[in-house]
Amino acid sequence: MSLYEHAFRRALYPAYESLRGRRMLRHLAEYDANQWRSPEELSQIQWRKLQALVAHCWREVPFYRARWEAEGFEPGDLKSMQDYARLPVLTKADIRAHSGDLKARSLREGLLYKATGGSTGEPLRFGYTRESNERRSAVMWRGYGWTGARMGRRTLFLWGGAVGEPGRAAQMKERLYHAAFHRRMLNSFLMRDDNMAAYADAIAAYRPEVIVSYVDPLVRLSRWLLEQGRSIPGVVSVLGAAEALHDFQRPIIEAAFPGARAYNTYGCREFMLIACEAEDRDGLLINADHLVVELAEASQAGDGNETGELAITDLHNWGMPFIRYVNGDVASRKAPWHSVGRRGLPRLSRIEGRRLDAIRTPDGRVLPGEFFPHMLKDVAGVRRFQVVQESLERFTLKVVPGPEFGAQQEAYVRREISKVLGDDASLDLQRVDDIPLTASGKLRVTVSRLP
Repeated sequence: MSLYEHAFRRALYPAYESLRGRRMLRHLAEYDANQWRSPEELSQIQWRKLQALVAHCWREVPFYRARWEAEGFEPGDLKSMQDYARLPVLTKADIRAHSGDLKARSLREGLLYKATGGSTGEPLRFGYTRESNERRSAVMWRGYGWTGARMGRRTLFLWGGAVGEPGRAAQMKERLYHAAFHRRMLNSFLMRDDNMAAYADAIAAYRPEVIVSYVDPLVRLSRWLLEQGRSIPGVVSVLGAAEALHDFQRPIIEAAFPGARAYNTYGCREFMLIACEAEDRDGLLINADHLVVELAEASQAGDGNETGELAITDLHNWGMPFIRYVNGDVASRKAPWHSVGRRGLPRLSRIEGRRLDAIRTPDGRVLPGEFFPHMLKDVAGVRRFQVVQESLERFTLKVVPGPEFGAQQEAYVRREISKVLGDDASLDLQRVDDIPLTASGKLRVTVSRLP
């Protein structure tokens, strides 16, 4: 542990938390202790939290009260996880249609809010309590700690840059915040073949111990380093995020960053970190003392795993609870839920189907599909969208607009997209009534028709 990491964890960050009146470190201590409990003990912790949440929703959340009464269910009927699994799932359409009724009566005035573009291309705004946000941060730091990405360790994020033009004060605040956490941000959305050297040089000069990155730009940079006969030593842990990290990609990354181990993580904006690989990289440990994660309507796969759509419950967001929320992602697990090693947390075998089509720009860059949800998530009136690359220079953006999507929003979208596609690209922005789903019932955010 470096001197700065020790000082940050033991003095600087606790002082910052105390000044802000936050309890994240207290929650982190709780979760750190929980991970070593037996599977049975963790199941009991999860069960008690779930019972309390369901009782709270019955009293406080009109949406669940009405839905459960229509199903003939009340909290006293919840006697096992099998009873829980019979509750109706919550969809994004439910959240949009019943946003007000999903908020707890006594907590709605103090909610914080976020928006997500999501891999399904349907922007979503949701509320959460301050405590649940602090607990999410605690769970994230616990999971990152499994990979060696500890708080205060020198970290580089190859991530999405800020959209729009933040003011100088906002930029200065962000720089100070990242500096305090001993991290640097590089905008992966601007990466292209002819500026790979600049990215490699910046990373080598920063000398990070940890890299957190979208998977696709990280793999492309790793391939480029190896083709150039270069490598960047000194990195201990590389965390792939936003896309599934496949086994064939690990050796490429680890060869480009000798001495590093590449880890898979899984999360979404609605819950932050859901599961993460640990030292043994035998599946992804689920934060089961913080969430309930299940595979809805799981079916047997040929490799002995069960595969199904994820349904997730946040056990601590009592302000706008998501119970059995299906986010469109599919995962596999060994049946039954299994634990390996000293930690009693259950594991997912892998995350399926999270990779979005990449977009190639005329000037040689490859944009990860995550750029478009990242850019459009906060644009008013964008109900649904899809980007289609017809050729290297021609792009179509289909938008299902709401009443808030006017000329100002359209001009903003055109301007921001033109920044990343370049001057040689043409964008046809189409307002449409609907966007067809795939045969599997999902909306592809980006569709590339290049060979």
